[in-house]
Amino acid sequence: MSRVLVARLDSAGDVLLASPAVRAVAGDGEREVVMLCGPQGAPAAALLPGVTEILTWAAPWIVDPAPPVTADHLRTLHDLVAGADVDRAVILTSFHQSPLPLAMQLRLAGVEFIAGASVDFAGSLLDVRLKPGEDFPEDQPEAERALTIARAAGYDLPDGDRGLLRVRDTPDVSDLVGIGSYVVVHPGAAVPARAWPAERHRAAVDLLADAGHRVVITGSPSERQLTAYVAGRHGLDLGGRTDLHGLSGILAGAEVLISGNTGPAHLSAAVGTPVVSLFSPVVPPLRWAPYGVPVELLGDQNAPCRGTRARDCPVPGHPCLTAVLPEQVVEAVERLTHRVPSLSSRGEKRNA
Repeated sequence: MSRVLVARLDSAGDVLLASPAVRAVAGDGEREVVMLCGPQGAPAAALLPGVTEILTWAAPWIVDPAPPVTADHLRTLHDLVAGADVDRAVILTSFHQSPLPLAMQLRLAGVEFIAGASVDFAGSLLDVRLKPGEDFPEDQPEAERALTIARAAGYDLPDGDRGLLRVRDTPDVSDLVGIGSYVVVHPGAAVPARAWPAERHRAAVDLLADAGHRVVITGSPSERQLTAYVAGRHGLDLGGRTDLHGLSGILAGAEVLISGNTGPAHLSAAVGTPVVSLFSPVVPPLRWAPYGVPVELLGDQNAPCRGTRARDCPVPGHPCLTAVLPEQVVEAVERLTHRVPSLSSRGEKRNA
């Protein structure tokens, strides 16, 4: 059986968005996919159907803070790839990333065929080079961009696969969430510019409880103080009590997720759960909003921070998200749970 390397070197959300492309490469099981990820993305790769093996390496041109470029660090990548028994690779990147640094390292490790999208001349580094803006539009969802690269390399989705996000083996988490319907609030974000204020989250939890919703609060171990505050007296605080796999089970059982533009929003889409997306326009929503499920997109998408890719808000007061009121979030939840049509809704609920 042939083995193909698929590279996505950044965050967990980016890896989740690559899931249709990964399934295309895997086909109907006739190929094994070796996924090359950064440290943040590796846990998400473990959830993707079609992934056989995961290689983890921190790319100095992507990871923040960046590791130093040393011969030993590059040798680590060389040894990982050379030992993986792959001769073909598909490099998945966003519009602001180049596949060429990785392509050179893969060539040196013996990979014979490499496909990617590059605005720069690739010479002998890429066997298949898509030119962004010429061979495909840049303004499209990230999941579709990745699938376009995979198709150019000669891989397409199996018959009947609709190209939505997907994860495998969502666990039973009833011991954590209990019985009955619930709404999930995920207040944290790895990038501060994408976070709605904690006090707004807490107020929304109170209003949701008043409206009869049971509310579950999720977060990483480092966010326990935040989740405890947001939960207050009315929310079930599960901060730090699950890994990404466990979170997939929590989201799969939820009616709706309330989250910023962060990995759990894409995980929610991968299990078919609608999202109230508190979306900071530092990146374009067309590319990065939750894909393939109903979405209520909140936040001023024309704010001055638009398109800056800023990690910290460059505008005093963080107006793109602070203008969103807790009442608006609750109204968005009601629209999604009652399936009231909304102009910003996309896609449809599906079985995970």
